[in-house]
Amino acid sequence: MSKPSPEVYEQGKGMDAHNQVMREIRGRNDKSYDPTEPTRVWLDEDNTPDGVYQSLTIILNTGGCRWARAGGCTMCGYVAESVEGGTVAHDDLMTQVQACLDHEKENADEESGLIKIYTSGSFLDEREVPAETRRAIAETFSDRERIVVESLPDFVDREKIADFTDQDLATDVAVGLETATDRVRHDCVNKYFDFADFEDACAEARTADAEADGVDVGVKAYLLMKPPFLSESEAIEDMKSSIRRCAGVEGCHTVSMNPTNVQKYTEVEQLYFGDGYRPPWLWSVAEVLEATAEEDVIVVSDPVGHGSDRGAHNCGGCDDRVQKAIKDFNLRQDPSVFGQVSCACELTWETVVERETGYNLPLAR
Repeated sequence: MSKPSPEVYEQGKGMDAHNQVMREIRGRNDKSYDPTEPTRVWLDEDNTPDGVYQSLTIILNTGGCRWARAGGCTMCGYVAESVEGGTVAHDDLMTQVQACLDHEKENADEESGLIKIYTSGSFLDEREVPAETRRAIAETFSDRERIVVESLPDFVDREKIADFTDQDLATDVAVGLETATDRVRHDCVNKYFDFADFEDACAEARTADAEADGVDVGVKAYLLMKPPFLSESEAIEDMKSSIRRCAGVEGCHTVSMNPTNVQKYTEVEQLYFGDGYRPPWLWSVAEVLEATAEEDVIVVSDPVGHGSDRGAHNCGGCDDRVQKAIKDFNLRQDPSVFGQVSCACELTWETVVERETGYNLPLAR
């Protein structure tokens, strides 16, 4: 499996140019963040193998993704919101967790059955989240039913997962796979690992599942809809293929397809301002969901910033209706919802899909 050190990532991987650009762009950020405050927290509903849960989503403010310190992914701006200095103390991280619990208490009628915990990198990387903190978080949420923790495949380990299953928590490891196509992941996303590493992480999760006492362990794959340098049609086909390949990996029960949004201090933002990038059309998201609805895997999507220039969007007039159909599909997995929305801008989208190529994108804003 890939070795988790920035030095290894850069040597002989052909990523030096991306990393140099990313380091320069991120060097423009002079903001600082409070280590006792989470990056974000919100309540929602999520579809899981056990049904739909009210969910509490927590993004912890950590010292940042170690891959991002080498340069990192072309679209990811989360590291720009990380605490400077590389580490956050255990007590500060638990203060962040308490702030999220306070948010839930103030805004929900009942406790959420599903907890989702993310960082700017990998929750299971002990340089970001110490083992002490991981175990304390597992104990804090031991009265809930299911937990999702995000990690790069390098750090997926059955003993770390056991910290949660020992608390009778069904556990899903969310892996930022982005695409099942290694060339796209390496050249467009600037992510170092291969699809085989994702398969290894799923195998580790299956072992953790076999060793757990009466609770389930699985993998949730995060895919990236339309990374930079792909045309609209290429992005659509890459997502369809990626979802189907993920569905064929034992242990991967959910795919979350995330349309790229333009985040600050990223290579994508630089391309966007230079008229070299447009986020995907919401029609493209609907096309992929509809085409893969019969696959043996839950497929969901949450277009962040939908309807804005920086997020997945159509013409502006139909964006909210299409977004509503996507959220409906997430919960019911019924592709017929997309037949209930239409707009004149579909013709423009169809033209873009037919005619846009990598060297003339974006064909339309």
